[in-house]
Amino acid sequence: MNEGKIRVGIVGLGLMGGSLGLALKESGICSAIIGDDLNQVHRRQALALGLVDECLDMNGILECDVIFLCTPVNAIVEIIKNIKSLKPNQMVIDFGGVKSEIIKAIPKKLRKNFLSLHPMCGTENFGPKAAFRDLYKNQIMIFVDINDSGKTQVELAREICIKLGMNIVKMDSKSHDTHTAFISHMPHILSYALANSVLEQENPQDIVAIAGGGFKSMSRISKSSGTMWSAIAKQNKNEILKAIKAFQKELEIATKLIQKDDFSSLKEWMDSANRLREII
Repeated sequence: MNEGKIRVGIVGLGLMGGSLGLALKESGICSAIIGDDLNQVHRRQALALGLVDECLDMNGILECDVIFLCTPVNAIVEIIKNIKSLKPNQMVIDFGGVKSEIIKAIPKKLRKNFLSLHPMCGTENFGPKAAFRDLYKNQIMIFVDINDSGKTQVELAREICIKLGMNIVKMDSKSHDTHTAFISHMPHILSYALANSVLEQENPQDIVAIAGGGFKSMSRISKSSGTMWSAIAKQNKNEILKAIKAFQKELEIATKLIQKDDFSSLKEWMDSANRLREII
């Protein structure tokens, strides 16, 4: 890659896309950063906040050397289906949180131009105003099914990620969707469930008023975008259901032990969970 020569397009100017724009600007590897978003307010905010240099439609985005798709996963699939041609060295990178459906949508004749990456970072906030420069720094970037991507594209993507200060992990799409169901998708469902269970109680304000760190930590991601996470649930339905079933099994164990006043076994069950600290 020639330093400072690539023209980057970012589709989706919320937390992920906006933060990417800021990080790329700081890296100095781009000649220009072009943005696009269906939400006109987001476009104006992205320009005002300096997340991108200018906003163009998809025709303008498709003239860029590197194109990042940072929209909800259902929109990523539709965008990919509508890309009919690319130059040999162009690269399209999706940031989708589920991979199998996205990769399946890539036209075979353009497969070398595409990379499916998943940055394992984010916050509960969304929209351009949620963007910040260091979102990607020291975080994990998963490269998915890269053996089907072009060598030039993979090398350029790796260089960009290194410039962003990220740590790269390689994985196949099936493993990715299975693993992320447990460590990302299911936890979001559980957080939404926790929030709804409190909101359904009488005087939920009184309950939340005395909430400590435990509740705040577990409920934080329930403030995430329902648009984004419902789309992820749709595309990774089977794996998420398996993860929820595994959680329900453990919850049922705890329920029965408490019902039987078997607090000695409950302690053993809790101590077993403490082993997670050894691998994190």
